[in-house]
Amino acid sequence: MLVLTRCLGETIVIDGDIHITVVAVKGDRVRIGVTAPKDVTVDRQEVHARRSEFSSNREQSLVQS
Repeated sequence: MLVLTRCLGETIVIDGDIHITVVAVKGDRVRIGVTAPKDVTVDRQEVHARRSEFSSNREQSLVQS
């Protein structure tokens, strides 16, 4: 894992077209803005896990049908 330090308003660029910006810092919370192409899915980790679980369950039910 690459760990980078950024200050409020600073941006990290991934592969030239994904931009991650520190939007706000409040206590132990950091708000991050993400700009990415429409074909790139950006989710919080827990949302990604739910989507993956749903997709996996759906594929299993289609195979069983």
